[in-house]
Amino acid sequence: MQLRPNRAKDKLAAGEVAIVVGGMSDPDAIDAFGPIAAANDIAGMWLEGEHAGVDASTLGNLTRACDLWGISPVVRINENSQGLIYRTLDCGAQGIVVPHVNNAAEARNVVDGGKFPPIGKRGAYTSRQGHGVSNYMNVADDYSLLVILIEDIIAYENLDEILEVDQIDVFFVAPSDFAASMGHTGDINHPEVVETMNDAFRRIEAAGRNSGATCGQGDAERYLDLGAKFLLTSIGPWLAAGAASFSDFVNSHSR
Repeated sequence: MQLRPNRAKDKLAAGEVAIVVGGMSDPDAIDAFGPIAAANDIAGMWLEGEHAGVDASTLGNLTRACDLWGISPVVRINENSQGLIYRTLDCGAQGIVVPHVNNAAEARNVVDGGKFPPIGKRGAYTSRQGHGVSNYMNVADDYSLLVILIEDIIAYENLDEILEVDQIDVFFVAPSDFAASMGHTGDINHPEVVETMNDAFRRIEAAGRNSGATCGQGDAERYLDLGAKFLLTSIGPWLAAGAASFSDFVNSHSR
């Protein structure tokens, strides 16, 4: 057997934009969403383990649901722990998102947890993704996606050294914590926050690395123009727009 492709990682490698959708934490919901994802070129599913209840006990079924539809399971964890990083990969994640990575040493810690020796220090175990793959530990590093969150002003100040760390696939500039760290809590559109974030995106692109952003249809153009290749969007606005459209149609045609 061969490893399942990591669709999000493959898109980035091809220079394409990887769309990742968040907002679901139930395997049946992911399974129901699968045909929509497949028909609309969705690369990955963001499984929220920092601010929600996704953990090792639920990851097996969540990642299996993603696998059924060829969607990369991308899991945000809640701390930069090597053991937590590779345990999450062992449970079936194809991508790891690590919050609050503020310097090169912290970025290297992500690599150490996410890659097997000689690149990193990931514990020797065949993950759920590797069942039946005889050479799993020899090839797994090519399939794991590592995303770090640039979400503090100190990370911005240390960005040049962070960008020098190899094996990081996406440098994701996260607006809410970024604004809070600049003294503008809740105001991600403050001019100082916008310009500082824009500069971070420009520097990531200039370094030849991939940037990531949270966006909806209304601000996707901004981030695409800044070179972002990894876009996280929520299913919520899609559901709201669809519900409003259907309700408007019914009301306008009712007698």
